[in-house]
Amino acid sequence: MPFRQSLAALAVTATTAGTAAHADGWAMVSDASKFRKVEDKETFVEIVSRGTLERFGITLAVLPDGEIEGRAFGREVTGAWVWQNGFFCRDLSWGTRNIGANCQEVKIAGNTLRFTSDEGKGRFADLRLR
Repeated sequence: MPFRQSLAALAVTATTAGTAAHADGWAMVSDASKFRKVEDKETFVEIVSRGTLERFGITLAVLPDGEIEGRAFGREVTGAWVWQNGFFCRDLSWGTRNIGANCQEVKIAGNTLRFTSDEGKGRFADLRLR
């Protein structure tokens, strides 16, 4: 898989390591109907301000000022985000690699946020708010 991928694809890779993910205490929300779409920036900021987003191998802070910082699979993650037309639009670097920009649909179920790339038409990744 090429390194030029969305962070969602990185997280999807982590979720497919089923045994390791469950051993780490992760419980996936398997019923997609439990998710509700995050419709606006104010709601999104209120949610992500509660803590960090985590998944096996990934820890991210999505900051209200439009910055993203954290680590994924041993490398630093940096970036910026804006809320645009109902989507979380981010531009990321993972280590020295520019992952690039992508606008993602965001849904929530309990403490799980589901980010779906390509404005909700691509791959998704679930990250736990801790």
